[in-house]
Amino acid sequence: MKQYKAIFFDLDHTLWDFESNSRIAISELFVTHNLQNTGIPSAQEFIKIYKVVNAIMWDEYHRNLISKEHLRYGRFERALANFGVQKRELAELLSVEYLQICPVKTLLFPGALSVLEQLKQKHSLHIITNGFKEVQYLKIKNSGLMPYFDHIHISEEIGFKKPEPDIFNYACKQARAVAEECIMIGDNLETDIAGARNANVDHIFFNPDKIEHNANVDLEISHLEELIPVFIK
Repeated sequence: MKQYKAIFFDLDHTLWDFESNSRIAISELFVTHNLQNTGIPSAQEFIKIYKVVNAIMWDEYHRNLISKEHLRYGRFERALANFGVQKRELAELLSVEYLQICPVKTLLFPGALSVLEQLKQKHSLHIITNGFKEVQYLKIKNSGLMPYFDHIHISEEIGFKKPEPDIFNYACKQARAVAEECIMIGDNLETDIAGARNANVDHIFFNPDKIEHNANVDLEISHLEELIPVFIK
């Protein structure tokens, strides 16, 4: 693979282990608010539904169909409704507390810090994320990621979201590089991979669960450690 001036990383599901951190946070909320008394069988059952609802609503947000606030409380409202719990106030309370608890969890994908430490020696590293600024900065700071990155690009601050080419163009400009000198690493085939391709930025698909797909990707990895031989010769 050619030499790159800048490496762009997605945050959630790529470096920061969203699924594990979210599962811990929701399990804590399930106990704190005695959700089992509302008729929800278990934290595991609630998390299973929440995961599906959250993915659907993030897709709606990416397509500008819903607002930030609707996403935040709506995912809990819809998840609760799946169990016949129609309590808007409870959904809003869970939303507020979830955003206080989850971002301070610190689980990263295996090898994340050691890989970043090695890549940082010869490359300019950047994060491009569609998350919300107050939440994403907490994740980055608390998990020890901040020192490795020259720039943190958060869609809410920039005004563009992945997969829009403008957010990649902005990141390239901040890296003082042209698109052909940059590469994007992420887990989402639409926002990260198709988005990068449409901006003429090379990409690596991070697929830790080895999901089957028919997408045409430049390179695919399932462990972050696989990046070392790609970038360090």
